[in-house]
Amino acid sequence: MQVLTTIAETRSLLDKARAAGRSVGLVPTMGYLHAGHRTLMDRSVASRDVTLATVFVNPLQFGASEDLSTYPRDFDRDAAMCEAAGVDVVLHPSVEEMYPLGTPTLTSVSVAEISARMEGASRPTHFAGVATVVSKLFNIAGPCHAYFGEKDWQQLAVIRRMAADLSFPVDVVGCPTVREADGLALSSRNAYLTVEERVAAPVLHWALVAGAAAIAAGERDPARVRALVAELIRAEPLAHLDYADVVDAETLQEVDPLAGKLRLLAAARFGRARLLDNEGATAAAPT
Repeated sequence: MQVLTTIAETRSLLDKARAAGRSVGLVPTMGYLHAGHRTLMDRSVASRDVTLATVFVNPLQFGASEDLSTYPRDFDRDAAMCEAAGVDVVLHPSVEEMYPLGTPTLTSVSVAEISARMEGASRPTHFAGVATVVSKLFNIAGPCHAYFGEKDWQQLAVIRRMAADLSFPVDVVGCPTVREADGLALSSRNAYLTVEERVAAPVLHWALVAGAAAIAAGERDPARVRALVAELIRAEPLAHLDYADVVDAETLQEVDPLAGKLRLLAAARFGRARLLDNEGATAAAPT
């Protein structure tokens, strides 16, 4: 496995791999890797792609009062996981390498509508930061398969739309959320949880499951589904709800009455940790 720190070296290596007839798999991460990231790497390696994992804590996607300075980092551990997974190349650039003219203030990528609700409402600059850095990573990697986890469902939808709208030669591949035995979605920010908060945190998942079950049982009023999920989360004293929503799974727009493929999404704080989760549901159209 090669560890590279520059864009030029990475592009050169991947161009040579494609010239030799290989395909490329891209696994973008912010590091502090866990078993969920490992499944993305495994998916790429199993596809016989030349697998590039990137480890870069992107300052653009953090708000002024968020946890950029304290975001967990352990590159040696990350590199060991990548090597164990069979990753071919790790790109671990500095902020200066990624943003040689300083963090962009004049140039950014914005995906309207899909990014407006939920995370976009709570963190107004977040998705522009995500879309901007991912567009750079797509340009660095070139034609590839890019693997993203479904835990960050809204992020995945934003990236898919960006790739389509900007004609990136990239196949965006969504991979299922990996969970602990009690339902908690794996996240680097789970490291912030105290013992008591860790016990409470799975309420996020189970509230979404209950909302999906209500839809399966015939509920078609989105307001009632949102209220059910919110009520269950708020019943946990250590959970501080940010939002609970149910939307079209692809466009992330409200559907009323509920019909078709849907996604229930929620975010809540447990102490220092702000956690996200989502659950799929399908509702038959009203007759």
